[in-house]
Amino acid sequence: MVNGLLKKISQNNKINKPVIYGCSGLYLKDEEKYFFENSGAVGFILFKRNIRDKAQVKSLVLSLKEVMNGEVLILIDQEGGRVQRLKGDDWQDYPPAKKFADLYQENKEHSKKLCYENYSQISQDLTELGINVNCVPLLDILTKQTHDIIGNRALGSNAKQVVDLARQICNSCLDNKIYPVIKHIPGHGRGACDSHLELPIVNATIDELMTSDFLPFMELKDQKLAMTAHILYTSIDNKLPATISKKVINLIRNEIGFKNILMSDDISMQALKGSVGERSEAALKAGCDLILHCNGKMEEMQEIDAILPNINNNLLNKLSN
Repeated sequence: MVNGLLKKISQNNKINKPVIYGCSGLYLKDEEKYFFENSGAVGFILFKRNIRDKAQVKSLVLSLKEVMNGEVLILIDQEGGRVQRLKGDDWQDYPPAKKFADLYQENKEHSKKLCYENYSQISQDLTELGINVNCVPLLDILTKQTHDIIGNRALGSNAKQVVDLARQICNSCLDNKIYPVIKHIPGHGRGACDSHLELPIVNATIDELMTSDFLPFMELKDQKLAMTAHILYTSIDNKLPATISKKVINLIRNEIGFKNILMSDDISMQALKGSVGERSEAALKAGCDLILHCNGKMEEMQEIDAILPNINNNLLNKLSN
């Protein structure tokens, strides 16, 4: 059962730091093996640079679990469309979320059925490889100013539609032993630039956000994993972006009601300022449970490791319950 996975992870004595790392290539280098064995990460995330074929990915995933002496989170972004890390002869091409958003306008039930089936097939692909977390669905609501970095990855411009389709994605993942990650909490839809490159600034009022952007996250607040948005919401905190803002994370916890495992979006994205160590420290102090660092650069991972505290009981309890 998927529910047993997080409990196993919470009982893995090698895990002692609240972080998820990337790795550099198709196989682990000796330097990476040594670092991962001693860094105590909760998990790892795979990207295109880590993917060649089924046999190679299985081997890499097994290596990651072996260096950690047991179960860990193994994440991937396999959304469909332009964001799918598994490509090539071993895997089929999946459509972007926009396909289901458009179909929803014509036939809601048929769209929900096809959406469920699509992500079930994706989940089966991942399970076969030993991957146990897919960073889907996006709960970001499309607006006139939505940047193309979200674009056709979104499930629509209406909160109810986004909720209906996102729930199908979450259910299909869980039914196939994959944990979904709702993102980008509390909402990336009003972001007019790419947070990989710069900081999006949203000036909407809290009332506007509470009655639109935040609604899908409220409806799916019982999911186990969520990923933050690197966005500045001026009506909540006019100085700090959500990932490192205690004010925004308090809102996520208390107003939106998400009480489970909150991870940062990639801490190396340029929307955030300072060193990766400073960013990681700020995110944890603000209330994130986990740091996500994706690029696999050893010097950055070592910097993060040096500042991270040991994993706390709060996170262990969230993993085990």
